[in-house]
Amino acid sequence: MKRALVTGGSGGIGSAICRRLAADGYAVIIHANTNLTRAQALVQDIRASGGQAEAIAFNITDAEACRIALEALTADSPIQVLVNNAGIHDDAVFPGMSAAQWHTVLDVSLNGFFNVTQPLSLSMIRSRWGRIINITSIAGITGNRGQTNYAAAKGALHAATKTLSLEMASRGVTVNAVAPGIIQTDMIDGVFDAKAIANMVPMKRAGRPEEVADLVGFLASEQAGYISGQIISVNGGMI
Repeated sequence: MKRALVTGGSGGIGSAICRRLAADGYAVIIHANTNLTRAQALVQDIRASGGQAEAIAFNITDAEACRIALEALTADSPIQVLVNNAGIHDDAVFPGMSAAQWHTVLDVSLNGFFNVTQPLSLSMIRSRWGRIINITSIAGITGNRGQTNYAAAKGALHAATKTLSLEMASRGVTVNAVAPGIIQTDMIDGVFDAKAIANMVPMKRAGRPEEVADLVGFLASEQAGYISGQIISVNGGMI
């Protein structure tokens, strides 16, 4: 059975991805930063549905913590699917943005990507099979007012996705990014009402986390073995 690690796996999109991968037959490792209880509850739900899952907590911005956690996770068997889903936003117009807002957002999305992906990529190369899927954002494609830090982080992940895909292609490892638009999670509560969404999205609704997870499930599958270096946006026709 292949193993899949989903960072930020207990959130709205992350939990849908974990459920989909478990339903597809992967043994899912659900990562959390501090909210391990929520991740453990998701583990119980997945197991109750007949899937395999476990939870783990570590800070992806801490390179040493990542090294220790990942060494323990891969001591007996490799991780073949990595979904880099962890991310935060801390919005402000750029002239009023603090250095802390800038660095914290980039640290999670970009340095966190490196701290987790770099060590796991080596084992994927050795096994000559792997799937790296980066969850980014439509903001990294189009930009978004008040999110210079967030857009910069996600846009950088797009560039990293394309470059890493070139380096890994001959080793049977694909690297892709999924860039959601407006998805119905806690993150948009109080930000977009139904009228605003209807004005912004041609399909007149927010996307469901499961619609993002369905794409991730496909990209993680054998059927997607010839798809790499792609930035695929799930956005209801916004772009």
